[in-house]
Amino acid sequence: MTDVKLPKDFLWGYATASYQIEGAPHEDGRADSIWDVFCRKPGKIADGTNGDVACDSYHRYKEDVALLKQLGAKAYRFSISWSRVIPLGGRNDPVNKAGLQYYIDLVDELHANGIIPMATLFHWDLPAALHERYGGPLNQEEYIQDYVRYARVIFEAFGSKVKHWITYNEPWCISILGYSVGQFAPGHTSNRQKNEIGDSSIEPWRVVHSLLVSHGHVVKMYRDEFKAKDGGQIGITLNGDWVMPWDENEPLDVEACERKLEFSIAWFADPVYKGDYPASMRKQLGDRLPKFTAEESALVKGSNDFYGMNHYCANYIRHKKTEPTPEDFAGNLDLLLENKEGTPVGPETQSPWLQPCPQGFRKLMKWISDRYGRPTIIVTENGTSLKGENDMPVEQILQDDFRAQYFTDYINAMAQAVTIDNVDCRGYMAWSLMDNFEWAEGYETRFGVTYVDYQGGQKRHPKKSAKTVAELFNSMCRD
Repeated sequence: MTDVKLPKDFLWGYATASYQIEGAPHEDGRADSIWDVFCRKPGKIADGTNGDVACDSYHRYKEDVALLKQLGAKAYRFSISWSRVIPLGGRNDPVNKAGLQYYIDLVDELHANGIIPMATLFHWDLPAALHERYGGPLNQEEYIQDYVRYARVIFEAFGSKVKHWITYNEPWCISILGYSVGQFAPGHTSNRQKNEIGDSSIEPWRVVHSLLVSHGHVVKMYRDEFKAKDGGQIGITLNGDWVMPWDENEPLDVEACERKLEFSIAWFADPVYKGDYPASMRKQLGDRLPKFTAEESALVKGSNDFYGMNHYCANYIRHKKTEPTPEDFAGNLDLLLENKEGTPVGPETQSPWLQPCPQGFRKLMKWISDRYGRPTIIVTENGTSLKGENDMPVEQILQDDFRAQYFTDYINAMAQAVTIDNVDCRGYMAWSLMDNFEWAEGYETRFGVTYVDYQGGQKRHPKKSAKTVAELFNSMCRD
């Protein structure tokens, strides 16, 4: 491995999300989010569980911060539950002071322990009341006003205590998994075997347009009213996997790889950095893809102080010869885990979609850097599950060599992107600080560097990978 270094002030730590760790869904005035409602529907969560207790972080946040300090983390990325702060979500609905105080206390505790807070405003848990009232982001005009008011309440409450803000986590997952496939809340899809409501050919594109324009409004508000006095920065976090041609000698597979990156990443990043959606998407989707007004385009373009990058794995891409269906969201191609020769992307994990490919991380960072004029990147999520981990004895879980190797390979790949490829990366948040509620996969899948004993009172026990992450950054972040 090449000797690679990162800046001494490189920001590294761990990430979590509110619904996945907090529990206490109806305590101190919190109301339902769409995930609370979704989890009550039979068959939606693999093991029939929910986030009612999760890691009990609502009551154990001081324990979480102590864990972060023990692991040597410099930063902590967490998300705020909109329905804990404004239970009914709307611009004219009351603010829940007890819910807001929880996050103020968390941030104060982080500062008291020398850990930098990084706050995500929206990590999928839309207040259920807004979904019921007008369809959430399906109604752009109503939704934007409510989201902007929510963001203002948060910015006013925290002031200069938080200097790293993320508007949205993974709009691809919000839109495609929530409004096309139906795998995530609110479960909309054209597949009537899954849900009686939804139109996969239209809804995901409308949802993303609302998210991007509301992101632009919130960024403008932050810059106009808060940035100068609070000294913070704000961006959006996008997920994306690296792609490789199924047949590297087939030009159409090579071309399909670029199209896949455009449908999954440039769908959001092109409007933010270039002012409009990619031409490949407009070609396939036509009028189903919303058009930016001149005002919207000006609002969204340039609305990133940093590029939040979530990344886990890679896929082989094979072009399709048939015409795309109305429900297609990938760019008329197949996503595969083996190439033409039968070579897998990487080893299997507990997550069917995740096979490690560390060199893909470096390549994707360079692709983003090249396409968008070398933006500052903060890796806001990166990590892996381990096949069969939940069924192992605790001693074996704590000796998570597979995850430790994953972090070793991926963090080195990131450092190579910085050192060799001149990528401007300033931070890295490993996913996740601890095992937690893994959405539709329930508690069967673990992503944490810390084992959580769900049956034994949510006690936390650091795994080998936690030590590995700290050792890597302590060795790389030096003069």
